[in-house]
Amino acid sequence: MAFQLHIPDCFRTPVHPLHPPPLDRPLRVQIEGPLVSIQKLLPEVPWHIDVCNPIPLQPAAPELARLAYRAIYGQDVRLSVENDMTVRDEYLGWVHHKNEIDYYGVTFDHLVPADEYFPEVLQINIFEIDSDDGEYANTYLPFTIDPAEYIGKKILAVPRCCQKRKGTTDRSRVNGSVTQKDLIREGFDREKMMNLLIAHGVYSTKLPEIRFDIVPQPRSSKPPKEKE
Repeated sequence: MAFQLHIPDCFRTPVHPLHPPPLDRPLRVQIEGPLVSIQKLLPEVPWHIDVCNPIPLQPAAPELARLAYRAIYGQDVRLSVENDMTVRDEYLGWVHHKNEIDYYGVTFDHLVPADEYFPEVLQINIFEIDSDDGEYANTYLPFTIDPAEYIGKKILAVPRCCQKRKGTTDRSRVNGSVTQKDLIREGFDREKMMNLLIAHGVYSTKLPEIRFDIVPQPRSSKPPKEKE
């Protein structure tokens, strides 16, 4: 049985303008978390994990995006509305020296115009509760959660405004990644393209050198560290 994706109400006073965001506000959303949590949300969705033969997009990408949309806006994606939900990017956190992932995320646009390259970003992180009785969540969130409310039935997802991490690079990081993938699909030279993005401040830092003899470094089951 699939778990429910749950986003708690904003604990701040006044509440953050993107928690929840207005339905008519263009927004780019990234939601990510431990693979074990994603699989509880989407138990029937297959995964195709092969670092040597990657596929363009995991089947989980549009499904996770739809779950996130419903949790954010309280309704299903409106098929009659143009660009109501468009998947733009995904992230796979590879386990070091293994052909497997333990972290996954998807980025989707809501009403973002095709010529908008730096939209507002809503970052949402998923916290795994079952594995540690909520210890990690209660350590790294500024509010306390009751593990009994989630274990065996719900998955906790928290927008950046209600986390201890400030997320100062969220907008440049998420938009930079989407732009990078778009340009690569169009056949642009990767090194020249990255230099251009960095020069214009779209990407906050250079990517590590590509190595084909080892699997990329892992994110483990926790989100990456960043400057406060």
